Amino acid sequence: MRKILPWGVLVVVGTLLLTAAEPRKKRIAIIDFEYGTVRGAVAALFGTDVDVGRGISDLLVKHLVRDGSYSVIERKALELVLAEQNFSTSDRANPASAAKIGKILGVDAIIVGSITQFGGETKEQKVGAAGGPWSAVGVGGVARKKTKAIVSIDARVIDIDTAEILAVADGKGESSRSGTSLLGGGFSRGGFGMGEVDFSTSDFEETILGEAVKAAVQDLSADVIAAKDKLAVRQVVVEGLVAFVEGEQVVLNVGAKAGLKVGDQLSVERITNEIKDPATGQVIRRLTKKIGLVEVVEVDDVSAVAKIIAGTDFQVGDLAKTVTQ
Repeated sequence: MRKILPWGVLVVVGTLLLTAAEPRKKRIAIIDFEYGTVRGAVAALFGTDVDVGRGISDLLVKHLVRDGSYSVIERKALELVLAEQNFSTSDRANPASAAKIGKILGVDAIIVGSITQFGGETKEQKVGAAGGPWSAVGVGGVARKKTKAIVSIDARVIDIDTAEILAVADGKGESSRSGTSLLGGGFSRGGFGMGEVDFSTSDFEETILGEAVKAAVQDLSADVIAAKDKLAVRQVVVEGLVAFVEGEQVVLNVGAKAGLKVGDQLSVERITNEIKDPATGQVIRRLTKKIGLVEVVEVDDVSAVAKIIAGTDFQVGDLAKTVTQ
């Protein structure tokens, strides 16, 4: 007799099939925004040189992670590569330098940006005079200066293979309020260490400047999200060797620096022959046979632990090559 699966089982099976067929999210990294053109205005506002480019970058990361359209590389991994490559602040908006970093990280694209306006627009109002709140004309009255915050930023989505600009994004934010101080309220000028400020705190968002920053990043993130279809998913192939085998675990001699992450599957193969160029003696091709399949369950910078999915007789020195990323 033919058995009919319960409806609940069918729903679960259907969900699993859809999940398996779903393509992975496109991976991006975001370089701290360049802010050289507004550095003087920043120092005047905060009383010191604050890295507002880092603050904008961090806020953009939070918006994109919340949206879920991209998989965004963690700052810790990015900073490690930047330090190793002696990446300087002057390289922040350089597509070629950013593309190089993106290749090392194994992302599909990298975002660089600049802050072009960061501060206030001050106008004088004569109390009791004719004209609107931003009018400087009128006869009589007492002069009063009020400031409205304005922030402008732009970004470019860079192809890491060609350094080509795949998409551009712009963001502009203006505060809905005006006042005599852009950082008035509960925000403390001394509340930033090592030249950094967290733009996502409620204290900062409640300031006039915070309103403008938030609006500008929201505007920019909408453009970045809309550009996701312009990015292609790169097929990154990571190759390494089996360094240790014990029971159902295999340790590989490649890790996060090479682009491996938890969940990646690798085909394990054994070299059966090496073909050498008769003129130079260099190996031009290796013939292999497949031993099995493993899946990464733990990874650090230079190694990975994988569980055996299929196959037997794994040996130290066997080749391992990614089949899924």
